[in-house]
Formats: sequence, structure tokens, C-alpha cells
Amino acid sequence: MMGLSVGGLFGLVVLVLDVWALISIIQSSAETVNKVLWVVLVLLLPVLGLIVWFLFGPKSR
Repeated sequence: MMGLSVGGLFGLVVLVLDVWALISIIQSSAETVNKVLWVVLVLLLPVLGLIVWFLFGPKSR
């Protein structure tokens, strides 16, 4: 039963961080094409996409 709670909490944290990343990507000064590519990456690969975006993604304005 504890595993379900930890997994649910992890999923919620990933969801919140992904939403934060998407907002940051949209507000960034990057070109539209780059924004779309980053959004697709974060949506298709939530954990890996979030890590890659955090390390290499466009910065906010």
C-alpha cells in the first residue's frame, strides 16, 4: 500500500514540474519552432524531457 502512495506523490510532483516547465517554455524568448519542440519533448517524455529542458532549455525572459 505504501508503494502506491509514493508513486502517486511522485506522479503529482512530476505533473507540477511539467506544468511549470511548459509555462516557462511558453514565456521564454526562444523562437516559436524551438518552443514547440521543447513542449513536445516535455509532453511525450515527462521525466526525461523535464530533465533535458532544465539542463539545456530556453531560459525565461
